[in-house]
Amino acid sequence: MTKISDLPVNLVEEILSKVPLKYMRAVRLTCKEWDTLSKSRSFSKMHIDKISAGESMMVVVLMRYNLYLMNVVLVVNEDPLIECKGQLSCLDKQNYKISHVFHCDGLLLCVLKDDYTKVIVWNPYWGQTRLIECRYSVGPNRWFWFSYALGYEDKGGSSCRAYKFLRFIDQFVGYEDNFIWYEIYDFESSSWKTLDVITPHWRINLYERGVSLKGNTYWLASPRNTYEGLDNHIICFDFTSESFGPLLRLPFDAGDDATVTLSCVREEKLAVLFTHYELEGPLEFEIWISTKIEAEKVSWSKFLRVVDAEFEPLISYDCFFIDEEKKVAMSFEDAYPTKFNIVGEAGYFKKLELGERLGRDIKWMQHACSYVRSLADIKQPAAAGGKRKQQSELEKQRYDQNMARLAALKKLSRAWQFERGRPTGE
Repeated sequence: MTKISDLPVNLVEEILSKVPLKYMRAVRLTCKEWDTLSKSRSFSKMHIDKISAGESMMVVVLMRYNLYLMNVVLVVNEDPLIECKGQLSCLDKQNYKISHVFHCDGLLLCVLKDDYTKVIVWNPYWGQTRLIECRYSVGPNRWFWFSYALGYEDKGGSSCRAYKFLRFIDQFVGYEDNFIWYEIYDFESSSWKTLDVITPHWRINLYERGVSLKGNTYWLASPRNTYEGLDNHIICFDFTSESFGPLLRLPFDAGDDATVTLSCVREEKLAVLFTHYELEGPLEFEIWISTKIEAEKVSWSKFLRVVDAEFEPLISYDCFFIDEEKKVAMSFEDAYPTKFNIVGEAGYFKKLELGERLGRDIKWMQHACSYVRSLADIKQPAAAGGKRKQQSELEKQRYDQNMARLAALKKLSRAWQFERGRPTGE
């Protein structure tokens, strides 16, 4: 009797390449041979190609502190379809609750809900994770919030990318004090470094989410110490030089009666949504796509303009997605996250129902981001006793100075809140 272990390797590869992503963990745990086979680059490329057939766009959705993978299928002359592929649950079998998620190059940076001392970087395809211990932490009080970004330095192709993790606090604390601390974590050296950012020329909104493009991260920003709106520029953090670039002007002027949202097109181009409100008259929105981005210049092309007679926007200003080939924009509705809107040219509009598969979770949607499967490897930290980069004396000095100032400002903010009868938090 022929057993599957007796089959030729190429035939086993062909069979296993048809297994859905959510069952690959079980495949890898079946036996050592299958685990080794599933981690080979030849098989992985074949598997990604197979399971991606018929898929138009993948979206990772954060709901009730859990991640779900969804697929939006757009076919010419057929009705679009949104499918839930299931919950992503490969995080080392731990029941982690996730408060924020960021995507870069097929990797997900997960900020934990109940443990502010750690973040997890995760490749859902490989099932690889890396737990990063942060050097310091502050609780979820109103004064101290972090911004996050994941990126890489390209050292010669997709297999030679050095991944790095940026996090920073840059906010007004009270009594005209600003607390600024930008730091970066290098996966290869397993070390933290304080960046030389003392008086930035930019200002990034505290709640602004960056988007990843070719290893770098972009945010909406504005000139510092001005009253100009936050939504008229973008700024890039270059993970190779570990520095911010100049403010780059957006192709419109956003006033108080408008909202602006930044997104990307398959990590190849930037997209920006400009939604304009008026007290009387229809709601309007425009979507622009970058045609060229350089250090000192960015060029834009208008992708879509829609005049919406409804009060609620058809495309959410929280997050949106673009299919450039099909010439459509997509998003979940703000008020009804069980509904997914698709808008295009010449009045094209489709409203898709997600259904009841996720139960009450869908009503607690926190964020969504596009997702592209990747063969990227997450470099693991050096084993105990292995060589790690030693912290320089300058870095120790910068760290101690920032920690001392942070402690003083936390004490000051507690006193400031106590005077006004507010909860002090941590």
